[in-house]
Amino acid sequence: MILKSLIAEFEHEVDSTRKLLQAVPEKDIDYKPAEISWTMGELAQHIATIYYWYVGTLTEDVYDLAADTLERGAPGDIKATLNLFEKNVEMARSALQAATEESLQHHWTMKVGDRIVLGPLPRGVVARSFLFNHVYHHRGEMIVYLRATGNKVPGLYGPTYEDNPGR
Repeated sequence: MILKSLIAEFEHEVDSTRKLLQAVPEKDIDYKPAEISWTMGELAQHIATIYYWYVGTLTEDVYDLAADTLERGAPGDIKATLNLFEKNVEMARSALQAATEESLQHHWTMKVGDRIVLGPLPRGVVARSFLFNHVYHHRGEMIVYLRATGNKVPGLYGPTYEDNPGR
């Protein structure tokens, strides 16, 4: 039951993430709201990268970020980021569809080299927090970036203010 819900949510939210990434304009790709912030391009690339982590999360008991490499392309190239997103979504979808209710109960750990950075936790908890909620958090940031640069925000859960000003 949990797995079916995760798959349905994944499919619905992938479309929303795609709309948001497609709204990132090349002209503002280097915008960042503060010195310590990512650029809009880096943030978009990070969102696309999270989908890559589904495979390691759903298929490995211990996922070592230091041992994993992913060719991301330049963060200033939104077309490359969109291609990365689509490729990662397909891999994430396959990993999610291959999971089982039982596998979601198995403990999972993330490390960077010898240092444990997350877990051990049940894989289903990690899927919800590290994958799903992580994407939602960064999508919220991207909405702020888009609005701060005067760009239109696509409706993810219905019309936006821009679609219906002065409601």
